Amino acid sequence: MLAARYLAGYPPELIAQAEALRLEGRLADHLARRLPEAHEVRSDSALFDYVQELKNRHMRNAGPLQYVGFDAKLRVLQQALGTHTRRTQVQGAKLKTRREIRVATLFKEAPAALLHMIVVHELAHLRELDHNKAFYQLCQHMEPDYFQLEFDLRLYLMNQENPS
Repeated sequence: MLAARYLAGYPPELIAQAEALRLEGRLADHLARRLPEAHEVRSDSALFDYVQELKNRHMRNAGPLQYVGFDAKLRVLQQALGTHTRRTQVQGAKLKTRREIRVATLFKEAPAALLHMIVVHELAHLRELDHNKAFYQLCQHMEPDYFQLEFDLRLYLMNQENPS
């Protein structure tokens, strides 16, 4: 059952509903109704501007980002949809931290709300490294509908793997 893989941890009734939508060929339509808005973020520089605007709005005190971009290898190699990295470099007597966010290329064509959710998730990692209570509170601060969008993202990925 494809839904069980993407929706592990959710109630069995919800998993059954999602699987029924997929098997009946109605999942794509359901997602199109829930997430109708497309986005215009197609390049690395546009993604950098998009992320920077969100960061400035919600996390002004977080350190600067040196790189933000789409990564075509991300999903295949790391089983991740976005990554954040911190790399410490020694420059003379100083330590400099280089922060990067990479987003799977899959999100170039995804609905705007899902790109927003992934960016919020990766930005939250600038302040909280682990997926703990403080991390999810920060995600909800930046996107009040975070948990619903995370569920919708799982449905979207399920549909991408096995479109109707």
